[in-house]
Amino acid sequence: MDHEQAFELLPGYLDQELSLSEAIEFEHHLAGCEECKRAYEQQRQVSAQLRQADLRVVAPAELVKRIKAALPGRRSLWQRLGDRFGQRRGGGSMTWAPVGAMVMSVVALTWSAGLYLSVPSGDTRLTQELVDDHIRSLQFNHLSDVISTDRHTVKPWFNGKLDFAPPVVDLAQQGYPLVGGRLDYLNGRPVAVMVYRYKLHPINLYVWPGSDAGATPRIYQQQGYHLAHWSAAGMNYWAITDAGDNELNNFIVELRTHPAS
Repeated sequence: MDHEQAFELLPGYLDQELSLSEAIEFEHHLAGCEECKRAYEQQRQVSAQLRQADLRVVAPAELVKRIKAALPGRRSLWQRLGDRFGQRRGGGSMTWAPVGAMVMSVVALTWSAGLYLSVPSGDTRLTQELVDDHIRSLQFNHLSDVISTDRHTVKPWFNGKLDFAPPVVDLAQQGYPLVGGRLDYLNGRPVAVMVYRYKLHPINLYVWPGSDAGATPRIYQQQGYHLAHWSAAGMNYWAITDAGDNELNNFIVELRTHPAS
């Protein structure tokens, strides 16, 4: 990656809009380029300053009043329906459009409502995103960015790449050896992924700050994979594997029992 490419990717990197491969390539270039480091630091400081609350200006009350007065009035629902389905005669009485047009409009509204209600919930979308990401990591041989069985090697690798320090547990003696870690993007934010194995079955453990899950893990199945979700010590955890639910449950028990580095 040259300077011109790095400068083009810099705004997207600051806003966390790059793909995983682009972010890694940018970070590799940034590590060895002082000019790009200076440009990155300058833009980072500008972004931080623009987010400060003291730069906001409250509009004067008189200005707010004038703007609201200039806005067109909002018509009632029945007035809008009247304009849509009928037309007024000169005397003011209303002639309704053909019944067929009304039926078609009702059908269209019902269909739109059905589409809205069929949109998957946030948990459903996140679960599917986890499964898709797990499959991609297997298909493209991208289980690990850092390959090591030593938690004291894996954990420092995340320094500077995340805004939190992920806990890393060594479970080799319990039959779940740590084989590496990687940086990934999930639910719109960068997350840490610790990769373990049970025999020939990889286990992806996703970790990021938050406490929107229950403290007790819940194991369920989707597309042939077993998943579990829980929170502890201010962190969200998601684990996914093609091993059985008993194996995943034992992994979680050992993980929650042993201290992290």
